Amino acid sequence: MGKVTLENITDIVTASLGRNGEIDARQREIMAALLRHLHGFAKEVRLQHHEFLAACDFLARAGQTCDDKRQEFILLGDILGVEVLVDMLTNAVEDGESESTVLGPFYRGNPPVLPKGASTVQKAFDGQETVYFEGTIRDAAGQPIRGAILDVWEDAPNGLYENHDPEQPDYNLRGRFETDENGHYAFRAIRPVPYPIPSDETAGELLRYMGHHPNRPGHMHFMIARDGYRTLISQVYDSSSDWLDNDSVFAVKDSLVGEFRPADPALGTDLHVTFDFVLKAAAAEDAIAAE
Repeated sequence: MGKVTLENITDIVTASLGRNGEIDARQREIMAALLRHLHGFAKEVRLQHHEFLAACDFLARAGQTCDDKRQEFILLGDILGVEVLVDMLTNAVEDGESESTVLGPFYRGNPPVLPKGASTVQKAFDGQETVYFEGTIRDAAGQPIRGAILDVWEDAPNGLYENHDPEQPDYNLRGRFETDENGHYAFRAIRPVPYPIPSDETAGELLRYMGHHPNRPGHMHFMIARDGYRTLISQVYDSSSDWLDNDSVFAVKDSLVGEFRPADPALGTDLHVTFDFVLKAAAAEDAIAAE
């Protein structure tokens, strides 16, 4: 190895890949690109040593912030638009299926299994608007999918999810529902409201450094699964919500915006949303694994 210079440092580090330990082609591709862009970034901004140390301290504090309720690095990835970018790369729309978007940090597994049309609301809030959600789950050929499981969750009118609000009952505003023989689903909930993502700790530092805000538009989360199909993780956004055109995590897509209309009195709710989803068939190897 020759003398390290500003001009050859990237090539020298890249050449070290796999020199003293086996790495596969994908590892090499990822690391070579990381080195190329990371070194290029440092050169472009002429990164100074005190700035490098500040970044190391920032990342260390981000790690210390992580616990079973808060994954700081995912939150930082959301603020930078990285998670939604990775989601689009992972779940490219190829056959007319519904668009996906980020899972978000507030998902909880194993919510209550509820009958079609039941309510996820365990606690009422002053000023709440109740809403009846319904729609059809179909495949790319337009055929209804029976037995699809919809996992749904949302924030309360105070802007908090139940796992971050000790005043809410366990699993409030969460539930699992199954489509009928016509692929139809239905449930009752509360109109989701805009809320700020956590803006303390390192997430808040990053937002302030970017000159950005922490707010998200009102939305209902969906995770839809059925054997033989790719699981869809998505959100339905309220078309009249604030922050729809300026989401703090850049996750809003036109196809995921729904209309919250006044409900027929027979539904027993204030509002009514109809939103259909199309699932993509799983890859052959995935379908075999699911059998």
